[in-house]
Amino acid sequence: IDEIGVNPWNILAITFTNKAAWEMRQRVDDIVGFGSEAIWVATFHATCVRILRRHIDCLGYETNFTIYDPDDVKSVIKDICKRLDIDTKLLKEKSLMNHISNAKNELISPMEFELNAYASGDFLKKKIAMVYKEYEIAMKKNNALDFDDLIMKTVELFKARPDVLEYYQERFRYIMVDEYQDTNTAQFELIRLLADRYRNLCVVGDDDQSIYKFRGANIRNILDFEHVYQEAVVIKLEQNYRSTQTVLDAANAVISNNLKRKPKALWTEKGQGSLISLR
Repeated sequence: IDEIGVNPWNILAITFTNKAAWEMRQRVDDIVGFGSEAIWVATFHATCVRILRRHIDCLGYETNFTIYDPDDVKSVIKDICKRLDIDTKLLKEKSLMNHISNAKNELISPMEFELNAYASGDFLKKKIAMVYKEYEIAMKKNNALDFDDLIMKTVELFKARPDVLEYYQERFRYIMVDEYQDTNTAQFELIRLLADRYRNLCVVGDDDQSIYKFRGANIRNILDFEHVYQEAVVIKLEQNYRSTQTVLDAANAVISNNLKRKPKALWTEKGQGSLISLR
């Protein structure tokens, strides 16, 4: 803002948790001062809610849609299983919710999921496909979205309406993403679409801290970043402020056994510190 004359309202800063977003908001307000309120600082989900509240009618929903929590979703799934005569001892509601959530994180529609299920010939997958299909119909009928829909529907909106995408590309000319190693396929695609026009994208992350694969995080997003954005500049932040060198050396030695990672050497000014003891 000071050095290049970027407008505050052209900046979008995204992170994962409400706590992190609040901390980022405080820091941005302190750094920027006057005009900082024009910068969007929010989680992925909160950002998508703001966009969908304005434009989801383009996808056939009302803009006053309801956001279902996991208990609401479980209730919808339960009703569908009863209607389709699916034994919830064989296919538990929680398991069905996880399968649907994983599909949405990978941007797999009910139709695509169904085609894959029938191609595989897997009996359980076919049942899940039936539930997923009915679930989407029920959610639309209720004018409701679940947490995964917030990102998936925003991507769908951008692909269906180039004019809406162009509006947000112009609005968010500078995009920053925190904890990039935790992004899933849907989040990657959302950011890719938004940054596609001006390609001013700054991500912060550490592939060695990617521990959320079970929640859909795709480590390829950070490992392949320079292949997707070939003009990218990589700045390694290797100084550690928390640990002693002994701890860092041990951590480096352990994590270096991972085959797919970006090489880095953590160091600190805290000195060697005491030896590690094993109990």
